[in-house]
Amino acid sequence: MHLLSTVRRTALAVALGVSLATPALAAEREILNSSYDIARELFSAINPEFRDWWQAEQGEEIAIQQSHGGSSAQARAILQGLRADVVTYNQVTDVQVLADAGLVAEDWQELLPNNASPYYSTTAFLVRKDNPKGIESWDDLVREDVKMVFPNPKTSGNGRYTYLAAWGFAQQHFDGDEEQIHDFMRTFLRNVAVFDTGGRGATTTFIERGIGDVLISFESEVNNIRGEYGRDDYEVIVPPVSILAEFPVAVVEPNAERNGTQDLAQAYVEYLYSEEAQRMLAGFNYRVHHEAVVEAFADQFPETELLRVEDIVGSWEQAMDEHFAGGALLDQLQRRR
Repeated sequence: MHLLSTVRRTALAVALGVSLATPALAAEREILNSSYDIARELFSAINPEFRDWWQAEQGEEIAIQQSHGGSSAQARAILQGLRADVVTYNQVTDVQVLADAGLVAEDWQELLPNNASPYYSTTAFLVRKDNPKGIESWDDLVREDVKMVFPNPKTSGNGRYTYLAAWGFAQQHFDGDEEQIHDFMRTFLRNVAVFDTGGRGATTTFIERGIGDVLISFESEVNNIRGEYGRDDYEVIVPPVSILAEFPVAVVEPNAERNGTQDLAQAYVEYLYSEEAQRMLAGFNYRVHHEAVVEAFADQFPETELLRVEDIVGSWEQAMDEHFAGGALLDQLQRRR
């Protein structure tokens, strides 16, 4: 049963174009975590800890698979049949679309603390050694001599956060003047050298292909990149105003019930709130809620004003309809840039 389930899931993942990491096949039960593009290393670290914790608590050996891609692409894969037991995404709307389809509880945000977001981040900049263009905030990104790389807001939650963070800055800077905001955003979009489909692709473009003066991504990601590729070769800039990026989690209830993993899936998402998991999350440069961990890692996270999506555009639903839908503001601004 376990082997057959794994084969089916792997075949479906290949058909849907998502990336699936497959563990050893010894355990009787397994769960599949559907997650966003740049979370591979994070959950590769968390999963063994959860497996050990579950075995100590329940005396059961379990397995965990990972499926990664753009957050929205992952949600679509589940809608098309990928039998994920849990989702750990980087955008609320990607969980909500599953709730609207009856795959996640209608009140999912009320079932776990902090709107079912055990950790969060913001948008930050990665620049090359000595910050040669002197980039410190969003207004530096509309200069003629600056080129950016970040994921396409059409395909990436990461990219949508970047776009909305820039929009929120412009709202403040121009005191809500719509014409000036639109002019700012047209120039901002014109300065994008490459729109990759996801966060990992944007990293490859900036680091390995050497394109652009600044990579815009989650604060967690740019810090992890700097740690991997050389602290002396890159610098991280957290702008004074940015956006609150929540990372929601949920159980895909019909799948978990069909897979016989309801208890395991629920324990997995709850484990992300434990002090052990919160310390691992902070170690991967994510901001967390656990008070002891927040205090222990306080020096790691610069202070910044975090704007909520609701404060910028009213709601995620409005953002998707007014900015990211076909023919909406993003398309209009790109056509007129």
